[in-house]
This record gives sequence, C-alpha cells and structure tokens, in this order.
Amino acid sequence: MRSKPLEFSDASEWRPSRAALLRAMLMSAELEFLMEAHDGISAKIVEEAGFKGIWASGLSISAALGVRDSNEASWTQVLEVLEFMSDVTSIPILVDGDTGYGNFNNLRRLVRKLCQRDIAGICIEDKLFPKTNSFVGEGQPLADIDEFCGKIKAGKDSQTDADFVLVARIEALISGWGLDEALRRAEAYDEAGADALLIHSKQETADEVLAFKAEWGGRAPMIIVPTKYYTTPVEVFRQAGISMVIWANHNLRAAITAMQEVCRQIQRDESLAGIEDNIVSLKDLFELTGNEELAEAERRYLPARRREIGAVLIAASRGKALGALTEDRPKCMINVRGQPLLRRLVAAFKEGGVSNVTIVRGYKKEMINLPSIHTVDNDLYAKTGEAASLACAIDHVRGECIVAYGDILFRHHILDRLLATKGDIVVAVDALWRQRTSDAKGWVRDLAICTRPFSASYLDDEPAFLKHMSNDLPEQDVNGEWIGLAKLSAEGSDAVRTVLETMRGDGSLQKASLLDLFTRLAEEGREIRVVYVTGHWLDVDDAADIAKARQFL
Repeated sequence: MRSKPLEFSDASEWRPSRAALLRAMLMSAELEFLMEAHDGISAKIVEEAGFKGIWASGLSISAALGVRDSNEASWTQVLEVLEFMSDVTSIPILVDGDTGYGNFNNLRRLVRKLCQRDIAGICIEDKLFPKTNSFVGEGQPLADIDEFCGKIKAGKDSQTDADFVLVARIEALISGWGLDEALRRAEAYDEAGADALLIHSKQETADEVLAFKAEWGGRAPMIIVPTKYYTTPVEVFRQAGISMVIWANHNLRAAITAMQEVCRQIQRDESLAGIEDNIVSLKDLFELTGNEELAEAERRYLPARRREIGAVLIAASRGKALGALTEDRPKCMINVRGQPLLRRLVAAFKEGGVSNVTIVRGYKKEMINLPSIHTVDNDLYAKTGEAASLACAIDHVRGECIVAYGDILFRHHILDRLLATKGDIVVAVDALWRQRTSDAKGWVRDLAICTRPFSASYLDDEPAFLKHMSNDLPEQDVNGEWIGLAKLSAEGSDAVRTVLETMRGDGSLQKASLLDLFTRLAEEGREIRVVYVTGHWLDVDDAADIAKARQFL
C-alpha cells in the first residue's frame, strides 16, 4: 500500500480532525467499513451502531429528497443535508460527490465548502455530468482521462484541511470497458493525486474487483461497494487486501420497507394498536435527537416552569455478581451501549421533570462523577443496607421526591404514571413478575403483597395499597415485584425521614433494606399506593442483565 504520511493539519491539536480519522482508516492494515446515511437521524444511528465512518450516499440523499440519482438535487441542497449530518455526529463522513457537479471549477468550490463543514472526504466518479446511477442502463459514457485528472488536481489544490480525502471512483468495469481500461485509469488517477481508488462493479460475484486488486497490488488504498456481490464473505476482501468496504444504500432501503409496511397496516387497520409496540418509542426518538441537551439548556437559560421534584438514588454497592466488570467501578457505572448505566438513569429522571438528583455513593465512589448531580457518601456501605444509605441522604429527602435504586432502567411512561398518581407514598410494582427470569444463582427479588391484585380492566379503578415487601414470600401471596422506584409527596418525605430516625434510634437501621422501610411504614398505618406496571423495566445484577440492558436500550 502506498505510504502517504498521516499528518494532522495542526500539530498542536491533541485530537485528529475527522479527515485525519478517515485517512487513518484508509491507511490501516485492517479492513474498514463505512455505513450509508442520508440525513441527520440516520447518520446519528450509524454512529451509535458503532461504525467508524459514514458514507453519505448520493442515491440515498436524492431518494430521501424524492428525486432521481441524476444530479436532480443540486450540490447546495446536498450540502445542506451534509451540514445536518456533520452537526450531529463526530465520526468522519465520506461524501458520494457523483461527478463533482460539473467541471474542475465546480469541484473546487464544493471541496472548500465541504472542508468548512468538517466533511472528511469526497468520492468523485469518472462519468459525465449530469450522472446516471451506475446500476441504471448499460454502457454509460466515461469522462476523458485527462479532464478527470485535472478535476482531481483541482480538488486536492482546493482543500483547506491537509488531511481531506479525495477518492477517485473508476466506472470502467460498470460501463463494460474491461480490466485493462480500469487499470489504465487507476494509474492516471493515482498519479494525479487521488488519495484512494474506488473500483465499482455490478457483477453478482466479486471476480472483477478481485482481479483488479490482484493487478493493482498495494499502490494506493482500494475501496469497494459490494451492493451486487453481497454474498461474497467479508473474509475474502480481507485476504485480498481491500482497504475499505462501503455498505452503500441499505439504511434508506430498510427505512422504505419499514415505512411502506407501517403505512399499509395503519391504512388497513385504521388504528395504531398493531404497530406501536414494534416501532421505536417517542422517548427513544427524543433521546436520539438530543432532547436531553435541550432540557438542560432550558433549565440553564429559561425561568423555572416545572414543579420541583428531587430524587435520591441508592448506588453504594459494588455488584459482586458482575465479577471482573466491577473490579474498578460500581455496577451503576458499567457502560451500556456507550454510556454508564447511572447516566442513562439520571437522564431518564431529568427528562421526566425530576430536576435535583442525589446519588448515594459507596464502593469506588470516586468513579461516580456525573455532571449535574449531587452526591453523598455511605462509607460504611459494606456493613449496611439500603435504608442506611438512604439515611445518609436524609437532608435530600424533602418535598416531592423520588427514591430509587441506581441500577434500574425503565420506560418513560412508568415514571409519568408514578408522578401522576396521587398519594403520599407511591410504589411501582410489576404485575408480570413471574415472566422475569434470571440464570444468576441466589437471585433476589423484591416481592410485594398488596391489598388487591392487578386488574387489566380499564373500568376497574379501585386503588391498591402495599401491605408487605420482602425477598422471601409465599408465591401464592405475591401480587408483584417492586421495580425499585417510589415517589414521595412532601408529607411522604416527612414520614420517611421520621421512620429513618426511629430506626436509627432502635438499632434496626444498619441492616435494614428499603423493603423493610416501606413495610414498616405500611405496618404503622401509612397508606402506600401501588401503581401496577406490566414489564418495560429491568435491573442490572449480572452479566446476563448487561446483555438485556443493551437490547432494552
């Protein structure tokens, strides 16, 4: 492979530019992958899925705009889409630049504009403007080699980021001109300064591109787009020394399939009931589009408009069942899909209007250092129970307050229901507790006996109240499992503080759990309202739960 130096534009920067990241991918000894995106939301999904780079597909962007892949969308319209994609991502974007939208002069201006928007590179193809998609028709005419080489030189001379990547896409195989012509053009484009070559084929096998690679060797990085020869195992490309594979249009095609199916079903059923559980939730959509950041900005810049609700999260324990995962951090700080579990929980509370969050720390407490939270420490966490941890934050149990475990996840509607339910003390209890299973040895569950069982009838609005909570109850008496989430009114907070002080005085506080606390409140005559939920939550206790959490999110 040609040895171009990997130099950053500004040696003083500790973090490389996105163009430098793309260049590093091309120069890597490993096979790298780019995934197609066509707008801001799809670009963000690509990044969250774990891809290191994005292919901004000309076909997909055009189709998303409702036009053909024939330069019917102007380069300024495409640039506007790219700006949104760049703004919401941090990984490099390689743009499908078609033929450069004209001659060398059009490409010069386009490259400068791409650099201004932090786009990492452009791929231009050696066909005529306006272009036609490579898979439409036969024998499409190719650009003159000298003219295309001048376009490559103009693009490289116009980049304002020294690491900006220009890829020359060779269409000789697509147009039926054969391997010799493809190699002749590759030599010329490489000499003109292209950073990499994309060799395209519409055959159903990879024979053509592999034959090209065998002749070309490693003189410059080689990119392929296996849209037609998708059955070829990726390992074949690795062994051949291909630098990069582009998955070129599959997000858009998948989105079209999904939208067609949803539209047909809603039109047929005249209802949303059949599709709501099979599509992304509004909460997830809001999270994907950054509503959490906006909510934080509103709290910073706008007058307070929501009622003040606090939360105390118990996160003092290690989580020994997670083994090596918690050797250097408490289980609440284990990463789940790129973020610590506790960060996701805090975000869920803040999105739901719970503004002041206090974390009770213990094991490896220095690891719990999230922004916008308060912390208190239970340095005796190894010898005490959850009630003692809550007592460490007793000054924060005031007014309307949530009390919760620090290792749970739940859907937003559960918090909404909890906050909307009247009562001084309200607990969320899962009526479908029998459906929850675990392979963990000694798995402990927070079981609840209530005044009445769950009813699925919309007409049955008789409230249920907590009678007793324990980890060990006769199954026939159990009405559900507490999910580790409770709401206190101002009077409820007063009652909890009083009982905590009483337990401290009688010596029962040190080993007491939250189950003991709520049971004692119920036995003393406090009404503890039960909100029944039907799944849509989980707690993270072992390695299997980590996998479930990834799926849950």
